[in-house]
Amino acid sequence: MRSVSLIFALLFGVFAFSQVTQEIFESFKLQERRDVHYYFPEKMDENKKYPLIIVLDGDYLFEQVVATSKFYSRFHGMPQSIVVGINQSKNDLRYEDCAFDPDSGLPSEKGKSFYEFIGMELIPYLDLNYSTAPFKMIVGYDITANFTNYWLFKDNSIFDAYINISPTLAPEMESRVPMRLNTFENQIFYQLIVEGEASNDKQRIMALHQGIKALEKKSLHYYFDEYTNADHISVATYGIGKAFDNIFGMFKPISPKEYKTQILTSEEPVYNYLENKYQDIVDIFGFSKPVELNDIMAIYAASRKMEDFESLKPLSDLCKKEYPETMLGFYFEAEYYEQLGEPKKALRTFEKSFQMEEIDFLTKEMALEKMDALKADFGF
Repeated sequence: MRSVSLIFALLFGVFAFSQVTQEIFESFKLQERRDVHYYFPEKMDENKKYPLIIVLDGDYLFEQVVATSKFYSRFHGMPQSIVVGINQSKNDLRYEDCAFDPDSGLPSEKGKSFYEFIGMELIPYLDLNYSTAPFKMIVGYDITANFTNYWLFKDNSIFDAYINISPTLAPEMESRVPMRLNTFENQIFYQLIVEGEASNDKQRIMALHQGIKALEKKSLHYYFDEYTNADHISVATYGIGKAFDNIFGMFKPISPKEYKTQILTSEEPVYNYLENKYQDIVDIFGFSKPVELNDIMAIYAASRKMEDFESLKPLSDLCKKEYPETMLGFYFEAEYYEQLGEPKKALRTFEKSFQMEEIDFLTKEMALEKMDALKADFGF
């Protein structure tokens, strides 16, 4: 069967001029047409890769996820993402799509088809036609949240992150999910969200939480949030923003707390922290992120405070790559030579920094002062 994307997708929006488009996707697996909504970031760059977020219950959750994605990518450093919402409210399709056998807990026949529709039709279509990153997330609520867990039991799960909002759990799922998560060697994010009001589902969700919490897996990034003032309906609006904050936390600039508790307390060279932070993004999300000026300045401040002047050299090399037109690279390199006791090299390098553009707190006047001080001290 050739790609379903090329044969059966009928566009209703104008992609080139709109961030949100609607598509009627005629599924061979489901033998029916399904409403799908897409959000594409503004000014998409064909050379960039974008994480893919699949949203079940798209009628209700798609706009919330899109709004959160836009906000966090604008203000919290989260990568811009492609968001895909699958509508399921018409004729109570969500209950057919996500139905499970009451004895075995496995998906019904329709559920199996819906599972294959997402994994074998929709996602391959998106990967083929858009610049998707390897990192993929799925979001579900209530019965659709339970359904997301079935991808955990696939040999190679197509999702790297799961947001489970107040799931209506299939039989034995509270024990099956922790057991399965304990077998994963690759990095995986699992966010569980629950409301405060008591229910039979709540007891089982808490049992699921305790089972996952007890795991000792470095590759598992587990987050649990309970919203005591939320009920089963409102909990979805409470939880999505915090879930994004948890899962994409490493994209945020280095915070004052992070600086004090993790960088200044480390016994390793401070530059290693910056290098590891950005390499983790590549390893987990499958693409690189430009190094933020805030993070460079944090490492620079830490290297001086901890007298770790060896970190200035790799930091200067990084700055020449990331901010090639500015003073950063040569100024940090000059300070490195200064601390190394090589005044002639320091002077020549400060002179180079003087020729570059000012940035942040670094000014030509500062470079000139350094040059004058070196000349006075060493008689150059």
